[in-house]
Amino acid sequence: MPGYNPSSIEKKWQRFWAEHKTFATGGIDTSRPKYYVLDMFPYPSGEGLHVGHPLGYIATDIVARYKRAKGFNVLHPMGWDAFGLPAEQYAIKMNVHPRERTAENINRFRMQLQSLGFSYDWEREVDTTDPHYYKWTQWIFLKLFDTWFDEEQQKGRPIAELIEEYKSGKRKLDAGNWNELSPVERRKVLSQHRLAYLHEAPVNWCPALGTVLANEEVIDGKSEVGGFPVERKPMRQWMLRITAYANRLITGLENLEWSDSLKEMQRNWIGKSEGAEVAFEIANLKSQITVFTTRPDTLFGATYMVIAPEHPLAAQAAPAQVEAVKAYQKWAASRSDRERQEDTKKTGEWIGLNAINPVNNTPIPIYVSDYVLMGYGTGAIMAVPAHDERDHEFATKFKLPIIQVVGKDGETVDVQKEAFTEEGIAINSPWIEKLPTQQAKSKMLDLLEEKKIGKRQINYKIRDWLFSRQRYWGEPFPLVHLADGSIVRLADTELPVELPELADFKPTGTIDPPLSKATDWVNVHVLLETQNGSEVARIVPANTPNAQPARRELNTMPQWAGSCWYYIRYTDPKNGGAFVAPAAEKYWLANGVDLYVGGVEHAVLHLLYSRFWHKVLFDHHLVSCDEPFRRLVNQGLMQGEDGQKMSKSRGNVVNPDDIIKEYGTDPLRMFEMFMGPLEQGKPWSTAGVEGLYRFLQRVWRNLFDENDNPKLVADKADEALQRPLHRLIKKVTDDIERLSFNTAIAAMMEFNNAFAKSSGASKQTALTLLRLLEPFAPHFAEEVHVRLTGSNMSITVQPWPSYDPAMLIDSTLEVPVQINGKLRSRISVAADADEAAVLTTALADPEVQKFLEGKEPKKKIYVKGRMVNLVV
Repeated sequence: MPGYNPSSIEKKWQRFWAEHKTFATGGIDTSRPKYYVLDMFPYPSGEGLHVGHPLGYIATDIVARYKRAKGFNVLHPMGWDAFGLPAEQYAIKMNVHPRERTAENINRFRMQLQSLGFSYDWEREVDTTDPHYYKWTQWIFLKLFDTWFDEEQQKGRPIAELIEEYKSGKRKLDAGNWNELSPVERRKVLSQHRLAYLHEAPVNWCPALGTVLANEEVIDGKSEVGGFPVERKPMRQWMLRITAYANRLITGLENLEWSDSLKEMQRNWIGKSEGAEVAFEIANLKSQITVFTTRPDTLFGATYMVIAPEHPLAAQAAPAQVEAVKAYQKWAASRSDRERQEDTKKTGEWIGLNAINPVNNTPIPIYVSDYVLMGYGTGAIMAVPAHDERDHEFATKFKLPIIQVVGKDGETVDVQKEAFTEEGIAINSPWIEKLPTQQAKSKMLDLLEEKKIGKRQINYKIRDWLFSRQRYWGEPFPLVHLADGSIVRLADTELPVELPELADFKPTGTIDPPLSKATDWVNVHVLLETQNGSEVARIVPANTPNAQPARRELNTMPQWAGSCWYYIRYTDPKNGGAFVAPAAEKYWLANGVDLYVGGVEHAVLHLLYSRFWHKVLFDHHLVSCDEPFRRLVNQGLMQGEDGQKMSKSRGNVVNPDDIIKEYGTDPLRMFEMFMGPLEQGKPWSTAGVEGLYRFLQRVWRNLFDENDNPKLVADKADEALQRPLHRLIKKVTDDIERLSFNTAIAAMMEFNNAFAKSSGASKQTALTLLRLLEPFAPHFAEEVHVRLTGSNMSITVQPWPSYDPAMLIDSTLEVPVQINGKLRSRISVAADADEAAVLTTALADPEVQKFLEGKEPKKKIYVKGRMVNLVV
């Protein structure tokens, strides 16, 4: 059937690209510039893609195709973030192994992505559940385990170097001598420094799912998956010491090409605060409690203290308050940290103890309340209700004193009604009276240190990363627990530690993870050896001399683990001997990923975690720059036609397969880019796809007759189109560089209209238009290119067209002519015409002569390039 018919050409070209490996990435080629364009790789769910998912993928594909045409060696890969709770829950529900479900989902996603014509190098596909991949995830974890953070050098260093410093006496132990310590004691010392360590921490425990959950996986006290109740429970968990890198994670943002809003989200999450730690004596107890404050100038206004429900002091509550405090702690344990931070309703209990304010020796009551988090600062605050909104709400509810210590321009304000949180002048503060806030802070810090009741301190809101999960479908930890209770890492030769086959991988009903059921896998014998200066364990038969019994770690890693470093593996995905070859890493990641596109929902956690791992690898000289993603763009959210976020639960999901079946892939691709700026949210419109389908039909009709024969003039120079064509080349080029795809498409539409009106457009002009169109509508461009040239060569090997700057300037100008201030005519003159020539042309114009009525103008004025003004 003649005419543009997507169904007859798209599968054809997808097969061509696959058979010819058109988009296979070249190796290291220093003769060409490289360009690494990356998508945040998807979690392959059972539902498949909806039309919102490809939005960012289309954008990166346009850039990848454009950069190839510009002569770049382009890396544009795809893979699967395939471990995780949803796959495991589905497997439990359907009684199938999660590996089977995951494989089905991956195949479904791959087919959908291929149907969208993306120019991925499928030879570099990675899957986080593949042991060949997670071998190196485990290897990187062991790098973290074998790293300590040197505060003086502000970098991670091998744990073997810390051992040498202890051995030589360069670094002193708190007690004893390293060479006299037992192996168990040495392991305990090192665990206090390792970036990966075991720690008892209050976590979000979901009994129904049988696992701990990250704060972000808990909504209104229930699990995001399944909606099951979640409680706070202290458990021994693997943690990563991301807090050690907090300052570098903040300062590293400065030189990144990220949006200001995204950088601010990361800064707020890390939460750097400069202030003081202040020691308060506890009345009737021979102990102190330390608080951190960013406003030491307000110490005289501290009228009570608040500790987190998990704070050890809560266990020392006065006898009369013990039951009330325990009941409150139990209630608080059911709430996530996010709920505790966002809930404005203040709750709490007095613990029956008072602290002594060190600046005025005044007793102040100590409360337990969940608006204070154990993970921030010291888990205790001094409350200054006159100058903090949260403290004011609490004080008002519990009828506690509110004393103003900062005045506005030296005047008092009514702080009984609301907190005054601005800077001002210190009042009611004998040590710093009448000093402006900044001077008051500085002087108070000096006095606290002088009087030995406090010290300068920088704190961060970010907490160490809880890294273990009590589920089956995740990466096993390459660690063993010895009979003496200490922990040793496995030797590199033991990797990968593969998941054991389990027929029953359901939660155990206790805190024991599903891996506890694999008893033959769990219980092993090991020999202890030295590797690179560190102690390691090698699994051996039980009858091996000097072997000792051990138990494998039963937890698995979180889904975040595999996505922390996948962008590195893409550069060398088949390497069995290293996580990446140094030459490949240096070539592709010398300045980080050139363009990274993904959803704003990953703006904090995934990006922080990846940046943290990357900095650790950089400290070990395993990567060549200390930031992974140089340029980052978040695509906007695709909404349903009802204006709501697309989701299966809302019933507003649109399947791209249905759109492709009706209109084709290229109209879908172009419509998603034409809807508006990439970074803005936008509502879906199926009717809008039809508009782009009609546009491609019009382009086709401009090039072919009713029998699909080319109707172009082969050699004729279509002069009228040359300047518009060169403007189009510049416009599309600039717009792709700026990711302004909607305006590039609009410009091609405008040019196509001019093309349709031209009398005999040339084939060369048509081929240039096709080259510009190819990144947006690749199947269409390939088919038309072959039909016009008779060549079986892909259009993707054709270079990107260049424009002539001289052709961007009009050869003629249209100049309005005014007579006595009124517009009477318009004349066409050469763009470089001088004033005399323009005025001569104006006076000769018939319309002008009609209004002059034979009179000679008194004044003849020409404003260059803008207008002629005649006065008669």
